[in-house]
Amino acid sequence: MAIDRIFKDEASEEKGERARMASFVGAMAIADLVKTTLGPKGMDKILQSTGRGREVTVTNDGATILKSLHIDNPAAKVLLDISKVQDDEVGDGTTSVVVLAGELLREAEKLVATKIHPMTIISGFRMAAECARNALLEKVVDNKADSEKFRSDLLNIAMTTLSSKILSQDKEHFANLAVDAVMRLKGSTNLESIQIIKKPGGSLKDSFLDEGFILDKKIGIGQPKRIENAKILVANTAMDTDKVKIYGARVRVDSMARVAQIETAEKEKMREKVQKIIGHGINCFVNRQLIYNFPEELFADAGILAIEHADFDGIERLALVTGGEIASTFDNPESVKLGHCDLIEEIMIGEDKLIHFSGVAMGQACTIVLRGASHHVLDEAERSLHDALCVLSQTVNDSRVLLGGGWPEMVMAKEVDALAKKTPGKRSLAIEAFSRALLAIPTIIADNAGLDSAELISQLRAEHQKEGCTAGIDVISGSVSIETKSLVNLLSDYHDVGDMAERGICEAFKVKQAVLLSSTEAAEMILRVDEIITCAPRRREDRM
Repeated sequence: MAIDRIFKDEASEEKGERARMASFVGAMAIADLVKTTLGPKGMDKILQSTGRGREVTVTNDGATILKSLHIDNPAAKVLLDISKVQDDEVGDGTTSVVVLAGELLREAEKLVATKIHPMTIISGFRMAAECARNALLEKVVDNKADSEKFRSDLLNIAMTTLSSKILSQDKEHFANLAVDAVMRLKGSTNLESIQIIKKPGGSLKDSFLDEGFILDKKIGIGQPKRIENAKILVANTAMDTDKVKIYGARVRVDSMARVAQIETAEKEKMREKVQKIIGHGINCFVNRQLIYNFPEELFADAGILAIEHADFDGIERLALVTGGEIASTFDNPESVKLGHCDLIEEIMIGEDKLIHFSGVAMGQACTIVLRGASHHVLDEAERSLHDALCVLSQTVNDSRVLLGGGWPEMVMAKEVDALAKKTPGKRSLAIEAFSRALLAIPTIIADNAGLDSAELISQLRAEHQKEGCTAGIDVISGSVSIETKSLVNLLSDYHDVGDMAERGICEAFKVKQAVLLSSTEAAEMILRVDEIITCAPRRREDRM
């Protein structure tokens, strides 16, 4: 007699080998998808949504690509998650983390095929990751004490981050913008106070950084165009009740005069509200909602600049920057904290008028105005700049820096290999596999640039056997940049032929560490799977 099945009819399960296959395949497919976007010569993807308007996004930011996919494979979702966390935590390395996890699984799959137990592989991976991290820790450089050097480190990191993005053509320009903006934050990682405004028109080179705060709004008609020593009340309140708006409510009146009376009453209410607001002793009123003509008129008469519909996400930012608080009731003026700034004026950017607040209370505030050919370019530029800003703000806190260009991976792989040779038992196979997976990153960077990766990687590996080597792949000139001076001399002297230190290709330690640890953990999680159970889809009952 057949055993009754545990699951409902349409639920399915896959056990053992099949489940593992399914999860490996899914994870590797995701890794292959974003693989081509890695490195300075990485390609972009066009994502087209099926929704209304068929929005098109052109991007090579790993997290953005993965966020937009609808994925059914459970293992692929794990990778999707790590890229998202990488984006939230450190902002860059979203592609690397997925690729590394995919490569680890590719290696693990071979080991599982030779009947090595997943737990053995996992424990090997754990040892290898620990070893790789220590290898990096030995090689980090920290220039926090020397502000000149530290700034040049930050610039290098920004340029390295941007070199794989759309901004790579003007990377010096944008690296400077990003570093200036982050230096103003004085060590906070809160990027709220850096506002990015996108204005189509002009070229990317026309982008600039503005001290102070710019609101993407016009100043209303008949209002002061310039206010010095502004006292600002930031509010979120309805200023549109001076006309009778009756939706769905039925009001019975016996004559038109009564309607007029209701309107007058509404107007009086509005006037009282405006009087209360003016009573705060302000000369600028910023509201998140609409302001109708009547209250606007009242404000203009009182010489108060009224700004309506201040940008939705930015109203908190505006309050933060001017040092005020968002008010919604105006009965007791003494408890409301007003914002302050030295000067409010109207400026022109391209075709548009905007409002510029200068000398704001929060000194770290600034606005980056991006110009570019089209919305797509601007969106991608914003994503790239955001990556750079995140990495920089993290580096200001944790100022340890590594060289880039596949150099950290080579250093880690070398140490991990050495560990594998010392480790007895089957775990050594897993450790070796880990070092192969690490080498995949420089390999992919070289492949994406159309170089002969096998040749380059073997050259690199030979170089790295020497002490204090700083060789990495230089995709721009298409060669292994080789230099074997000791690190000490290197840092005192950045100018030497063809190596990563001289090219100024740097990465933040924090980003590398996050990539390493997240991808190991994700690979481990997928390796532990031996059964996939898919629930039966819920049915809609026919409601007749």
